Amino acid sequence: MLLSSKVIKDSGIQFGTSGARGLVEQFTANVCAAFTHAFITSIQSQFNFKQVAIAIDNRPSSPAMVQACAKAVQQLGLEVIYYGVVPTPALAYVSMQDNIPCIMVTGSHIPFDRNGLKFYRPDGEISKADEQAILNVAAEFESITDLSELTINNKAAVQYVERYTSLFDSQMLAGKRIGIYEHSSAGRDLYAPMFEALGAEVIALERSNEFVPIDTEAVSEADKQKAKRWSKEYSLDFIFSTDGDGDRPLVADENGDWLRGDILGLLCADTMNIEALAVPVSCNTAIESCDRFSHVTRTKIGSPYVIAEFTELSKKYQSIAGFEANGGFLLGSDVSVNGKEIKALPTRDAVLPALMLLAAAKEKPIYELVNALPQRFTHSDRIQNFATEKSIAILSEAKNSPQEFITKLGFDDYSVECINLTDGLRIILVNGDVIHLRPSGNAPELRCYAESGQLEQAQYIVTKSLENIQTF
Repeated sequence: MLLSSKVIKDSGIQFGTSGARGLVEQFTANVCAAFTHAFITSIQSQFNFKQVAIAIDNRPSSPAMVQACAKAVQQLGLEVIYYGVVPTPALAYVSMQDNIPCIMVTGSHIPFDRNGLKFYRPDGEISKADEQAILNVAAEFESITDLSELTINNKAAVQYVERYTSLFDSQMLAGKRIGIYEHSSAGRDLYAPMFEALGAEVIALERSNEFVPIDTEAVSEADKQKAKRWSKEYSLDFIFSTDGDGDRPLVADENGDWLRGDILGLLCADTMNIEALAVPVSCNTAIESCDRFSHVTRTKIGSPYVIAEFTELSKKYQSIAGFEANGGFLLGSDVSVNGKEIKALPTRDAVLPALMLLAAAKEKPIYELVNALPQRFTHSDRIQNFATEKSIAILSEAKNSPQEFITKLGFDDYSVECINLTDGLRIILVNGDVIHLRPSGNAPELRCYAESGQLEQAQYIVTKSLENIQTF
């Protein structure tokens, strides 16, 4: 017999900002089984269930991993419901409605040589405390020796599409030409029918048989140029895409300009008349300065931290939500849209913010909606294959001497006003600019976020910071 806590510890896999992530070779059948046994065991005393739902993204390693998870569920005497390749929020939504737990096999936006597992209790995404419980559980299980093919159930896909098409008139998008950048997104087979059901003319763009690690917080220059080219070539009103597991949106306006995720989230929340928000510290400060919300709470980066704030917000406000700089929108309460109720979905979702933006754009173009906001611009990028230990050491030294640190970064004429240590090191400068450095919770990467009154300045801060920090 194997012990889940030992197998997990020996694997070297850790929880990041959202889910357990690691190299594909670390996720052996027994490691996947260990996580599954530990997760189910950790919640069985709190919930009554006889089924566990599972699904995957389009990574080449995901099918074998999900088969191992399914075998572990069956070892526990529970029934497996397999929904195939669907977006993470589609799996989470159907499971919450059925009041059963679920496991999503996905590495989200990280490269294909890595993968991960996301866990959901019957009442939603697990917390940081739940993650610790999974690591601490000592569940015994038999070694996984064989894997079996799974039969796909299409219920999750159907309910996810209906969740959104039921909110709007079937001609809401009539006359709109919408491009869908499909690449290898887990939801690529759902998006075209969804937008077409609302009256749009859809143009499918660049489906890939290879996994494409789209990062909605660090859009590549190639993807920026693609969007502009597609917009002009196909006369598009809107371009929609997501990251690998379909929980982070990437949308472009009428000119083919990708919107920053936090600006998309702001516009979505405003259109839905959300009262109170929980957002990570890295999000655009236009959220507060636009004066469109009764309350805004800032959190550490990662959906579990955003979700954790919903309990407090719900004590004072009727409609609550959250979103991240990557664009993932978390609906923390049931809300009325067009006189119809949409159920809470406290996990990142890509479709809701896109559709609410299109609803708002019936009155004026998207670029005008964006330009009407306080003009604060953010930019972000990352250094890949940068040891986490090195990032931590650099930032530890920097927080003790922030003025000396920014000089070392090459910003000799800048003065530090204050620092924020909520998550990583966020340096607020006297001129209002922001430099925020943080090790990724999912991979050996150092992320840099910047904010300024000019987009070019925000881009300059990120580029210069990441270039110089590599010379330390």
